[in-house]
Amino acid sequence: MYHTPVPPTPNGHTDPRTIANWRHHFADEADAAHLYRVLAGLEPNPKARDVYLRLADVEDRHTTIWRKLLTDHGIEAGTPSPSLKARLMAWAAKRFGPSILLGALLREEGQEVKGYLDLYKETNPGNVKDAALTLAKESAEHAETLSGLAGKPGEPWHRTESGGFLRNVVYGFNDGLTANFGLVAGVIGAAVAPHVIVVSGVAGMIADALSMGSSGYLAAKSEREVYAHEIEMEREEIEMMPDVEREELALIYEAKGVQKEQAERMARDVMADPVRALEEKVREELKIGEAHTTPMKEAWITGTATAVGAVIPVAPFFLFETSVAMWTSFAISMLSHFGVGAARSVFTGRGIFRSGFDMFVVGLGVAGVGYVVGDLVARWMA
Repeated sequence: MYHTPVPPTPNGHTDPRTIANWRHHFADEADAAHLYRVLAGLEPNPKARDVYLRLADVEDRHTTIWRKLLTDHGIEAGTPSPSLKARLMAWAAKRFGPSILLGALLREEGQEVKGYLDLYKETNPGNVKDAALTLAKESAEHAETLSGLAGKPGEPWHRTESGGFLRNVVYGFNDGLTANFGLVAGVIGAAVAPHVIVVSGVAGMIADALSMGSSGYLAAKSEREVYAHEIEMEREEIEMMPDVEREELALIYEAKGVQKEQAERMARDVMADPVRALEEKVREELKIGEAHTTPMKEAWITGTATAVGAVIPVAPFFLFETSVAMWTSFAISMLSHFGVGAARSVFTGRGIFRSGFDMFVVGLGVAGVGYVVGDLVARWMA
């Protein structure tokens, strides 16, 4: 439903892509009005139902704004019918429950905020620019209202999720262990000389560690870029929508137990200083704090954890003869798979034994497939 805005061309003529984009926005707002009314019809709570109906009325107003813009440019807009996507979403909500539709609308409203802010920034002063700012403000209010109904307060158009040190260690270790265990099993299946197993295992360990390390570096770097983008967008929202941002900040204070009048006074004081306002919004709303790591540190952590996991299947071949080393490698690798699976339960919320057993089965499958493939390749090459 969301489409990237295309501003009018500088020479005053409206680009065909812009008209098409306006038509998409026009249809999207009509779809949203329809879906809010569907939600209202499914909502047993009278207060929530009233909220959905009021949101639908505002979406109708948004549709009117787009109809006027199109008409002003000599384009007949007509009355849009719900799109196929909107009808499918409505059917799913009626069949499986309104929570599906609520989450979809929340994402759409968040995307619309970004789209309308982009349109505002890229358009010359005029009725389109004014309409974009109005639509951005009201879409932001809608998104925050829906966030409250969904139990997810905040601004849903910001993405600030991040991982941690322990997560990087566990998943890096898991990748190194599983990948190199499969490689070693494949080489064993090929019935090669012991030194080939060692060389293959060490090479696999180095390659996997470098691969995961570089991935960790790029992921951390991308996360920093996302945070910088979100903070810049928050700065623009404070500049363009100070009233909305002040009200939201007051609500944040109220949620912490501050009385309404005092919360509003505090919000006014904070918003009077744009620098302080940005710092407060970044901390209280986006939950972005001071960075405690760097892309290079992420690379070292993930790469090292991967190397440690990858060395487990090959280590016995440095200590024992081939037959003993193979069984020892299998035993400690399977135990390690169970252990890393149990550790993953910290992040997945599943039971320790179930997560450990699932990972044990995965390790067993990887070993079996690797061994069979190695054996088949060796027979084919013979």
